[in-house]
Amino acid sequence: MTTTLFLGAIMILASIMIQKIASRLKVPMLLGFIGLGMIFGSEGLFSIPFDDFAFAEQICTVGLVVIMFYGGFGTSWKRAKKVAFPSALLASIGVVSTALLTALFCHYALHILWIESLLIGALLSSTDAASVFNILRSQNLALKNHTDSLLEIESGSNDPFAYMLVLICLTLSKQPFEIGSILLLLIQQIGVGFIVGVAIYIIARTFIKLWHFDIAGFNAVYVLAVGFLSYSIAMLLEGNGFLACYITGLMLGNSNLRAKKELVHFFDGLTTLMQMLIFFLLGLLSFPSQLWINLPLAGFVFLFLTLLARPISVFTILSCFKNYSFAQKTLISFAGLRGVASIVFAIMATLHETVFHYDLYHIVFGVVLFSIAIQGTLLPYVAKLLKMSDPEHTILQTFSDYSEQTDLRFIQVRLHKDSHWINRTLESFALPQNLIIALVIRNGRSFIPNKDTLLVKNDILILAGEAYEPSESSLEEETIGKRDPRLNKRLEELYGQIPSILCIKRKDDFFIPTKDTLLLENDTFVYYKAKK
Repeated sequence: MTTTLFLGAIMILASIMIQKIASRLKVPMLLGFIGLGMIFGSEGLFSIPFDDFAFAEQICTVGLVVIMFYGGFGTSWKRAKKVAFPSALLASIGVVSTALLTALFCHYALHILWIESLLIGALLSSTDAASVFNILRSQNLALKNHTDSLLEIESGSNDPFAYMLVLICLTLSKQPFEIGSILLLLIQQIGVGFIVGVAIYIIARTFIKLWHFDIAGFNAVYVLAVGFLSYSIAMLLEGNGFLACYITGLMLGNSNLRAKKELVHFFDGLTTLMQMLIFFLLGLLSFPSQLWINLPLAGFVFLFLTLLARPISVFTILSCFKNYSFAQKTLISFAGLRGVASIVFAIMATLHETVFHYDLYHIVFGVVLFSIAIQGTLLPYVAKLLKMSDPEHTILQTFSDYSEQTDLRFIQVRLHKDSHWINRTLESFALPQNLIIALVIRNGRSFIPNKDTLLVKNDILILAGEAYEPSESSLEEETIGKRDPRLNKRLEELYGQIPSILCIKRKDDFFIPTKDTLLLENDTFVYYKAKK
């Protein structure tokens, strides 16, 4: 046991070092985790014997559930709803078309049997959210025209569809094709997964409203348990567990939860650990000699998938929408990285009772290696070449991560007609020390101001300053009920009877109140409370 813990600690520390090195070299750190696993593996320097596919599947499935749940939890629906429909089409029809095109190539060009060709297409049909956004965030790269939001929703939601295709192919490997049974399987997978996902969200959200945890950190434990519960119940009912946990995560993440910032920090750390563990374990499970034998085949599949199958699917679907340029469609095509889900599904196929002629695990493993190494490394450069990177929006789009590292916070101020800053240059008034105007948004366009910038009505100013970490106070919230004596009263009337309010949540919107703001039923206000 002590040796296992020691090796585990060494692996995590080595992974952290790999992250630092990969960041400086501007290569995907996930590639380093796989390489580390291969170094420790059966044919590596440390020669740790490991070929337990069943154990690896269990561990990787747990990690994949966490990654998919947080993929939904971390998606801002308000920001992403503009691209929800095309994302959904790419995650469903796009997955099916990519799988079929790849299967046709494998059968006719590489002379692989139909069932295995279909299975290879299904295993590689989905894109990997962890890989895509690990690269975008590590390079601090924002993309224009909501392209990053589209990739986030697509890559976060297409794994359940790929999983269904894999199940269909594995079913076909045992019995003849029957359209009725296939349709029934699809309806059951989608229907049960969706219903369970929504039902678990409703139950979990109701419980959170009625119950307060006294111990810090229990919110995170509770939400994590909800994700596992959603997956397991859907699987027990023979539905799509990955779809269920994604939907539960998406709905919970876009609801009003207490201590949401702490939840995000918790899941950021946990998903990073899961990625490290999964990619290390998959590297450990691989055999370089077998990988080398299957590498040419994997290379051909990767080239077809990247240069033809994915672009054909993306261009065909997005051509139905007028607002997608050639450059944007090209970047979306190139950003379709393959990752952990494909390899986990390949382990499932390897463990299946059907005996296949080809080494599916090492073929898929090789494609994922090519994808992360080539697409992952070149993605930032391709984005800049296509003029799709948005350097002015990078910091603001990732301000949560950035502020954690630099103790900076950003606030937004709109200049109304009575503001004393209107028609004045930045040089003409003095801001408090350590506070700057980082960005000005005017008529939908943003620019970095200088001392001669003249501010006008309706300008939106983004102010940056040092973060305040309260040591003698904490954030609290209250909700106005039907019989609350403060109901329908202006804040000015309640002076001395109510704490200083920072913001108010009304329905789905947050706003900063003024002295004339009326408190309405179901308003939730946030305020500072002094610690005793």
